[in-house]
Amino acid sequence: MLKSRNKTLGEFIIENQSSFQYSSGELSKLINAIRLAAKVVNHEVNKAGLIDILGTAGDMNVQGEDQQKLDVLANEKFIQTLKNREIVCGIASEEEDDFISINSNDEQHRNKYVVLIDPLDGSSNIDVNVSVGTIFSIYRRITPEGTPVTLEDFLQPGKNQVAAGYIIYGTSTMLVYTTGDGVNGFTLNPAIGTFYLSHPEMQFPEAGKIYSVNEGNYTHFPQGVKDYIKYCQKEEGDRPYTSRYIGSLVSDFHRNMIKGGIYMYPKSSTATNGKLRLLYECNPMALIAEQANGKASNGHERILDLQPTELHERVPFFCGSKKMVEKAEGFMLKKA
Repeated sequence: MLKSRNKTLGEFIIENQSSFQYSSGELSKLINAIRLAAKVVNHEVNKAGLIDILGTAGDMNVQGEDQQKLDVLANEKFIQTLKNREIVCGIASEEEDDFISINSNDEQHRNKYVVLIDPLDGSSNIDVNVSVGTIFSIYRRITPEGTPVTLEDFLQPGKNQVAAGYIIYGTSTMLVYTTGDGVNGFTLNPAIGTFYLSHPEMQFPEAGKIYSVNEGNYTHFPQGVKDYIKYCQKEEGDRPYTSRYIGSLVSDFHRNMIKGGIYMYPKSSTATNGKLRLLYECNPMALIAEQANGKASNGHERILDLQPTELHERVPFFCGSKKMVEKAEGFMLKKA
């Protein structure tokens, strides 16, 4: 795979599409559509303080959470861009109650891919100028081409993903993605609106010194998680580790992949299945982690092996440097 740092994202996609097992050009067009929508959303995020798109929109999403104005905007931009390009047969969004079948004509029925997306992860942080992001996941449909998509096309285990990635809107805007052949990061040059390869072959360090968890929920965590947190805090060897929690999965994951660390959102007595969504957050981040020499599990099982049962299913999530995730799993196994 070509890794020149001078390459644009468009050049990189074209020159490396032959390494993708289903190479036909359609996936490349799909990644390009996501790139375009990301640039539009980035523009809106960067002027959020100047126009009336901060705060709540006054509605709740399907999970019963307050929708932020930027949630709604990002959701509309990504869905509309994917529809306009006529390259997907279905879309599922964290902000929508049900999946969207793209079936306005027979040609669209013959498209091969479905996209699942969290349009604006961490959007509650936008009012205080903290980094937010978009997470996306791509699968090949499993129902026959030429027919409308069904729920079955979206409820696939994460190991079936053909591509996944995220866009982080922060001090710089980056698009990070994998098609199953490593992870590469591209930084947006805002002066000309072009993404350039800036972080080739991204990898999690085998171990790290950062743990990311909302410790405000500590009393509600299972005992195994409490024990692991105490282990992280104990002064011994290369510990204590540093606690870093932004509250935006994309931001915490991105930092930990670069510096080494573990992200945890376990189940608790107040959220018995955890909080993060398997399809929109955990599966895509798990694929990226594994492609970057990391690991992702629900504390006991590999995330990518889990069989989804509903569009908005939640699961506990432990993801990051391989040795740290394995250590956390060990603590939970003791208290199983």
